[in-house]
Amino acid sequence: MSETPYDVVVIGAGPVGENVADRARAAGLSVAVVESELVGGECSYWACMPSKALLRPVSALAAARAVAGSREAVTGPLDAEHVLHRRDSFTSHWKDDGQVEWVESIGADLVRGRGRLDGPRRVAVDTPGGETLVLTARHAVVVATGSRAKLPGLPGLDRARPWTSREATSAQAVPERLAVVGGGVVAVEMACAWQALGSAVTMLVRGEGLLERMEPFVGELVAEGLADAGVEIRTGVSVTGVRRPAPDSTVTLELAGVGESEADEVLFATGRAPRTDDLGLETVGLTPGSWLTTDDSCRVTDVADGWLYACGDANGRALLTHQGKYQARIAGAAIAARAQGRPVPEDDRWGAYAATADTAAVTQVVFSEPEAASAGLTLAEAEHRGYRARAVDTDLGSVAGAALVADGYRGRARMVVDLDREVLLGVTFVGHGVGELLHAATIAVAGEVPVGRLWHAVPAYPTMSEVWLRLLEAYRDGG
Repeated sequence: MSETPYDVVVIGAGPVGENVADRARAAGLSVAVVESELVGGECSYWACMPSKALLRPVSALAAARAVAGSREAVTGPLDAEHVLHRRDSFTSHWKDDGQVEWVESIGADLVRGRGRLDGPRRVAVDTPGGETLVLTARHAVVVATGSRAKLPGLPGLDRARPWTSREATSAQAVPERLAVVGGGVVAVEMACAWQALGSAVTMLVRGEGLLERMEPFVGELVAEGLADAGVEIRTGVSVTGVRRPAPDSTVTLELAGVGESEADEVLFATGRAPRTDDLGLETVGLTPGSWLTTDDSCRVTDVADGWLYACGDANGRALLTHQGKYQARIAGAAIAARAQGRPVPEDDRWGAYAATADTAAVTQVVFSEPEAASAGLTLAEAEHRGYRARAVDTDLGSVAGAALVADGYRGRARMVVDLDREVLLGVTFVGHGVGELLHAATIAVAGEVPVGRLWHAVPAYPTMSEVWLRLLEAYRDGG
């Protein structure tokens, strides 16, 4: 087998791999990008883009119905056919021509096929034509293979053709009844979307509430919104088995101690696993199927000589597309610096070579109705890490801008303050449209802006951003 040398070989051409390749090419390094599916990755075709395209009409309709005058103009439900057609346009109808052109435009080589590590600095690619190509890396191999849906080992599940996040975001027809197993972000968003498109949705949640990794009030308000829309939420329920006698038959879910539930389709939104099980990790001394532990420059710590990097979901630091792209920019800068013999500081907290947001300022939006948005730590996380922290809450509906957005606006905001330094450790919002409030919170948390200085960031009146004034007043007044 012939070997083709590059400075950098990237396995995975999703947004994360694309960003690493872009940064490395910008520094003048030669790059090969290996992809076995569609260039653009999970986010473009089966996650962020199609899911948000499904959810935006839900939000728009809710906004119209929430205001007297526009409410009376709404004469019917969502048009499912048009929503699905618009969703398909955002996935480019599952064709990657545009993404391929972009990779080529930056001067990277795209190699189609299944890429696996084949020892240090080597990647073997099984191509669609049956050939095996070997790519070697002078400076770095980057794993950007993402994650996949993790299904439980339940009796009958392998024959039941369950939906995962992929099927839930790409389905071409609205099921009459949809069961959603799980209570996390995917479960909440897809329950919201498919209920609005006409499904009778039942959520089966093993825990006691929704979105349990966020502040407790978030799950409560989101559950109220889903229930008001018609979603049935059953908590404290465990699925023990699945039956589907034929491909076109209904699905029967066996529930521990409480009987059975039937649906036309079932979505299992029960976690993610790294796509590293068929990656050749064993050839470099790592365990197949494992999350890859990295330092803050995204270099894998358990591989000698520092040539292997992992960005995005594969390293398990923060399973969010925007966080993976952030890591990719960090890794690309670090790879380029090391290739050019420039120093990469070990403690680069405020610089270009360390991904510090993954531990201190992770951002997330749940595009349900109402939305939930957070930056940084919850109160429980802050206390677990040993901070002397205080939570400050306010009713978002009491803000003039929110009252104008929706009649009877329901929402809540919280900031978590480090009492020793008087900076924000985290901020959480829940309510209609709060995702657009989030970046101000992100800047405050990531920049460690002193609470006293935030008083001088004057919010415009009457906007929802006045919630910041209410939070600061509550902190001052001991609320």
